Amino acid sequence: MLDANIKKQLDSYLAHIARPIELSVSAGQTDKGRELLSLAEEIAAMSDQISLRQVEADRTPNMSVAPQGETPRVHFAGIPMGHEFTSLVLALLQAGGHPSKADPALLEQIRDLDGDYEFETFISLSCQNCPDVVQALNLMATLNPRIRHTMIDGGLFQDEVEQREVMGVPAVFLNGEPFSQGRMSLAEIVNKLDTGAAERQAARLQEKGPYDVLIVGGGPAGAAAAIYAARKGIRTGLVSENFGGQVAETVGIENMISMPYTEGPKLVAQMEQHVKEYDVDIITDQRAAGIRAGEYLELDLASEATLRSRAVILATGARWRELSVPGEQEYRNKGVAYCPHCDGPFYKGKRVAVIGGGNSGIEAAIDLAGIVEHVTVLEFADTLKADDVLQRKAQSLPNVEIIRNAQTTEVTGDGKKVTGLLYTDRATGESRSVEVAGIFVQIGLIPNSEWLKGSDIELSRFGEIEIDARGATSMPGVFAAGDVTTEPYKQIVIAMGAGSTAALSAFDHLIRTPDPAQVETAEEKGELETA
Repeated sequence: MLDANIKKQLDSYLAHIARPIELSVSAGQTDKGRELLSLAEEIAAMSDQISLRQVEADRTPNMSVAPQGETPRVHFAGIPMGHEFTSLVLALLQAGGHPSKADPALLEQIRDLDGDYEFETFISLSCQNCPDVVQALNLMATLNPRIRHTMIDGGLFQDEVEQREVMGVPAVFLNGEPFSQGRMSLAEIVNKLDTGAAERQAARLQEKGPYDVLIVGGGPAGAAAAIYAARKGIRTGLVSENFGGQVAETVGIENMISMPYTEGPKLVAQMEQHVKEYDVDIITDQRAAGIRAGEYLELDLASEATLRSRAVILATGARWRELSVPGEQEYRNKGVAYCPHCDGPFYKGKRVAVIGGGNSGIEAAIDLAGIVEHVTVLEFADTLKADDVLQRKAQSLPNVEIIRNAQTTEVTGDGKKVTGLLYTDRATGESRSVEVAGIFVQIGLIPNSEWLKGSDIELSRFGEIEIDARGATSMPGVFAAGDVTTEPYKQIVIAMGAGSTAALSAFDHLIRTPDPAQVETAEEKGELETA
């Protein structure tokens, strides 16, 4: 199953295994079971530290990973290839005693969790967000003997998918009950279990000293700003809800200069690793709530902690715009989706709709056409905004229908899942319906700037942060970069450049502005000399 290049890479990883581990495989008599067994045999043959045994399990195919002699707590119900191959490799390393690179305080928090936790995560192998959740829960199960986790490939266990009404991934169940839907970081999962964690973390953050530059946001703009600031040798912090931003939800990236092709999760991992090469204080699982000027610039967090800095760079990015019609929120993750790559496989052989005729919408229609029975694209305007090459491709597909002048007015369902939508024909005013099982919303982006409303930072009528050529905002000492700003082109490479510009501008601001701490020291010294 593994080609020569993957085997070579895997061989280098397996060299880090420090203690014997055992793979337990339940293969059954199916083709997929035999495929999983073949994968396990290949892996076991690559290291003397790995042994293999065949067992019977509740789900087949299933492979469990554990230190030799221990009851397995990490399970893969399915074949962990595609995006999940990295999850398997990490599970092997962690079971083999290779330490995690996660925050030591967070690892200790996991070990101290009190309670019995049985996690199950439904995934699709094409989902780029799923591995983050799978890897986080696998690590937790490795560290804490009272935690178990099973990754379940929804494509192989359709009966369970139907029974539990899973219509989007990753879908996490805890002790049989829904726990979360969508991407979550390790810290977010742990803090959801450890109810006192948020208060403790806020107290620790409150004690931090002032930064020279504080970056808000962990996407391409924030990562670039952090690297450029830290290279100046100044005290640099980065605070974000998670690392990666929209890039983590991007599959194919073909316009990064010098990199013909990469994928979002891979680029995010590379950005994070690059930032960690420098002395940057990375604070995740925190959301900005406000900013104000004082002796230092003060950034208020939703956790009620406040961080201080001489300069601040805002790089909070943007998110998918919602339809804002009746039924959308009611059926979110029950047929209303925003990631065709993640959730598309759950609509195999069904009829779906894509809302939006820009590049994202038409690309989604093309991708979905190879999976589903039929795709209906609804575009509000009388012309599509997508590139001509994409339009021609979509129009050549026999199971793609494009409706222009269509204003979506309502998402309809049976109380449990989506059954269709209503739209108004803007040319005639007539209301029409389309029967679909899934609706993929692809209508552009909205800047993550709501928390700045009412502040002294000027926003455009679209909610974007107004900046000049140097990335400066209307508040002295505050700079901004990336998709949250008035920069017209929302591209990864442009966000990186803008983050670099903002960091250099912030440094220029610092060398021209007195440091409050030094001013205070000078004043104290003057008082002593006078005395």
